[in-house]
Amino acid sequence: MLSPLQMTLMAAAPQEGAQPVNPILSFLPFILIFVVFYFLFIRPQSKKQKEHNEMLNQLQKGDRVITTGGLIGSVVGITDDIVTLRFGENFKAEVGRSYITGKIGEPNA
Repeated sequence: MLSPLQMTLMAAAPQEGAQPVNPILSFLPFILIFVVFYFLFIRPQSKKQKEHNEMLNQLQKGDRVITTGGLIGSVVGITDDIVTLRFGENFKAEVGRSYITGKIGEPNA
């Protein structure tokens, strides 16, 4: 009597006269999964990151922005990595450029 392991090994063994399996076909499911992940997750995220970087590069004095902390202020100064924001009448703060989430409305006149 054959054990379940022996039966499984015999079923998995190639039969005489059977066609050999193409190795590319065995990797096809993995390739398809990668393609799906690329179009559903990787590509949209890289596109969003590119748009965010463009927005940061186009910041100008007077733009109203929101930070990752939820603070809303107006840009009063810009350097390479630091943006100076005005939050009210007499309060200014320096914020890292990467901590700006987006622009709000139209620039101040």
